[in-house]
Amino acid sequence: QVQVVESGGGLVQPGGSLRLSCATSGIAFSFYAMGWYRQAPGKQRELVAAITSLGRPNYADSVKGRFTISRDNAKNTVDLQMNNLKPEDTAVYYCNAARGSRIDFWGQGTRVTVSS
Repeated sequence: QVQVVESGGGLVQPGGSLRLSCATSGIAFSFYAMGWYRQAPGKQRELVAAITSLGRPNYADSVKGRFTISRDNAKNTVDLQMNNLKPEDTAVYYCNAARGSRIDFWGQGTRVTVSS
């Protein structure tokens, strides 16, 4: 059974930091590209950051220089370090594990609220 479980969300003030973590099981993790997506109220889900199976990251323009994605193939986890958070980063953040164009798994999401 595949499991994708996010953790680390919460309430933070503007300018603050949070670290999200995604733990997976039931997949050959090292072969999967991993991504963090977010969905704000009334908006479509969007890609925030992704990292290939070989560890190459890419970021949405809106988070470049503030967010860092990393993976640990030994622990089957992927993290998202978020610094200098802004109110517009408020959203539910989802972890995605993808292999090719037909296989992907989603977590249930973790809520991030940036507010003073």
